[in-house]
Amino acid sequence: MEQQPNSNRRNFIRNVSLGSLAALSLPDIVSAATKDMKAHAKKVTLKKDAVILFQGDSITDAGRKRDQTEANNTSALGNGYAYLAAAALLKEFPGKNLKIYNKGISGNKVYQLAERWDADCLQIKPDVLSILIGVNDYWHMFNGNYSGTVKTYRDDFTALLERTKQQLPDVQLIIGEPFAVNGVKAVTDKWFPAFDEYRAAAHEIATKFNAAFIPYQAIYDKAQQSAPGSYWTGDGVHPAIAGASLMAASWMDVIRK
Repeated sequence: MEQQPNSNRRNFIRNVSLGSLAALSLPDIVSAATKDMKAHAKKVTLKKDAVILFQGDSITDAGRKRDQTEANNTSALGNGYAYLAAAALLKEFPGKNLKIYNKGISGNKVYQLAERWDADCLQIKPDVLSILIGVNDYWHMFNGNYSGTVKTYRDDFTALLERTKQQLPDVQLIIGEPFAVNGVKAVTDKWFPAFDEYRAAAHEIATKFNAAFIPYQAIYDKAQQSAPGSYWTGDGVHPAIAGASLMAASWMDVIRK
């Protein structure tokens, strides 16, 4: 999954203001989609000086400038859900001196996270680690460009988190569910039910590691009662502005206020 062309940052910020994000902090869509998810009930507590790291593929990457490495840097956070969540965090918790990083890389699968994990996670020493990964593990297999299976995904993800907990035993984990919006460009009926196995695996792993779990698929499914899938995502996978805002609001919902 390669990063789709991004709109001008100024246009992005103009269209998705912090005010609109704040209004979505507990949207009906999120609460309705997550009410039956016991794992989602887990909350993350932010301590003072907490380091927060977003990890994943292009959905998290969202056009970030990889040569910008300092915390809370606008360019380094990209222009997707991680940027909007960071903006909400810094707005809501000004006294906590949070340090927020985005290290998502377009096209990544779990094994590629593992290859760069020392530099892009363990050395950063996050107190809160948010991971959204899995759509490429399926999509690239579906396209014939990768031989991994759902077992590969489950085993690789489990090994990655075991390695992480060994080095960072107190890290609080947030795991996002891989999602795909059917009927929008790249995503068709042929994706299912096989893709659902990856979603289930992510949920199982979140439960195993006592992680907060964000059921993005259910959230996008619920959102389509308000607007069609193409409103929320341009190709079935990469969020549109509205989708990024919805994901950020969903992410903020697991933070204890």
